Amino acid sequence: MTDKRYGADIVVDSLANHDVPYVFGIPGAKIDRVFETLTYSENSRKPQLIVARHEQNAAFMAAAVGRITGHPGVVLTTSGPGASNLATGLVTANAEGDPVVAISGQVQRADLLRLTHQSMQNAALFEPITKFSAEVQDPNNISEIIANAFRAATSGKQGASFVSIPQDVVDSPIESRVVKPLQDPKLGPASHEDLTYLSRRIKEAKLPVLLLGMRASSEPVTKAIRELLDVTELPVVETFQGAGIISHQQEKNFFGRVGLFRNQPGDMLLKKSDLVIAIGYDAVEYEPRNWNAERDAQIIVIDEVPSEIDQNYQPETELIGDIAQTLAVLNPLLRGYKVAPDAMSYLEGLQDKLQKRDVPPVMNGKFSHPLAIIQSLQKHVTDEMTVTVDVGSHYIWMARHFRSYEPRHLLFSNGMQTLGVALPWGIAAGLMRPQTKIVSVSGDGGFLFSSMELETAVRLKINLVHIIWRDGYYDMVKFQEEMKYHQSAGVEFGPVDFVKYAESFGAKGFRVNDPSELDTVLDQAFKQTGPVIVDVPVDYSDNEELGQAMLPDQFY
Repeated sequence: MTDKRYGADIVVDSLANHDVPYVFGIPGAKIDRVFETLTYSENSRKPQLIVARHEQNAAFMAAAVGRITGHPGVVLTTSGPGASNLATGLVTANAEGDPVVAISGQVQRADLLRLTHQSMQNAALFEPITKFSAEVQDPNNISEIIANAFRAATSGKQGASFVSIPQDVVDSPIESRVVKPLQDPKLGPASHEDLTYLSRRIKEAKLPVLLLGMRASSEPVTKAIRELLDVTELPVVETFQGAGIISHQQEKNFFGRVGLFRNQPGDMLLKKSDLVIAIGYDAVEYEPRNWNAERDAQIIVIDEVPSEIDQNYQPETELIGDIAQTLAVLNPLLRGYKVAPDAMSYLEGLQDKLQKRDVPPVMNGKFSHPLAIIQSLQKHVTDEMTVTVDVGSHYIWMARHFRSYEPRHLLFSNGMQTLGVALPWGIAAGLMRPQTKIVSVSGDGGFLFSSMELETAVRLKINLVHIIWRDGYYDMVKFQEEMKYHQSAGVEFGPVDFVKYAESFGAKGFRVNDPSELDTVLDQAFKQTGPVIVDVPVDYSDNEELGQAMLPDQFY
């Protein structure tokens, strides 16, 4: 290599400076010098390049790194469709609070306003769906723009940043130095006055409840929540993205997850409660109009960012600051707190309901009930394993019934409910947590949105079991259409032999031919190394029960 440095060197060195472990992407002429530099640079801290099979899936992989670690994942693509294919991945990450930095190539600056090959307004395209979107116009500004992209992705509510770099900027000789990343500002706890007020409100309430959201799932906040529950009897409800905050030892405090449809035990508790303490909760996880339709909930917020207010979400006060530190100060103020006896009786009834609803019904036939699949999966998944879940009917069943006891180990797409995330997320989880088996779950519809990445999983030797709930429909749409119109439309597709499909990529494939084989087949699948596909025919006949929009008289 020569001593001459180009814009591409600054890009790679900037990523190394931000301790980026992996860059996911697909190359092209407008950005190929960056790919060359990633591959051949002598910088010992450079990220490892992971070549994906589609830019959207590369963005999903980067988002999963962001969600798992709290630090931005990075995706790198070329110009034109290489950039525009990122849109779904970035809007999903931005809505769901996953920090991502996306970098795309662009035509030369002289062609930006010409009707020429792959010329488009990259930064304008991504401005509405990211926290930060900019195009580099001067090679000497590359590093500072990337540094600001990282800051935007991690500050406040985390999300996506986009940087467009014209080809002649990447190819320009450059002498400027790389900007060093700054330490993130450190917040302190909420004010003592607000904490005293909250502790008094909790002690005065008949039935307070903690509503735990995605910003409560970081390691320090989870630790602080668990320490608070060690010294109190506060009941807890998780959102889907807050899954795993509650430990095995604290299941007595746990009353399920809430999301999608308003008919779960957690909804009953939120409605019954006279004080909801929302910790790290974001409205996109489960709209307040669903769990507070009557607008009568008394809400206090603990968070790092101010709430987004609407008619169904008007907190009486907000404790803004470092969540973990705020909870640490609250802990001694609430030590020894016990729920009132009449409230405890109600909670015991909810616990009983929560346990009974997880039991699979006795069924005859060749198809497995969703609860039977979950029960078998629960036996095979250990706490340290990561489970990624696609969108579809299986997603509702998994979110309600599958138990997880470590934060950011059960991943859902809540804000956008994006099809195809499970396999790319699973690949990223396998890279970040190589010491454990990874499990990803999809329907037969969603699987084919990103199934080309099975080759990526095989190439990377990811120890992943991907379970396909097969029924031959886009069933999450189907059962809701049937509830609304008593018929469905546009939801059926043709069959695929998923075992042969897996084998064609060099993966292993298994099929459950009878519900009685479920445990045995999963035993086999979990013993394998490398990627494994398990095809499970599923009986969704109980789906209409999932979609009942309201609870019966418990709500009114």
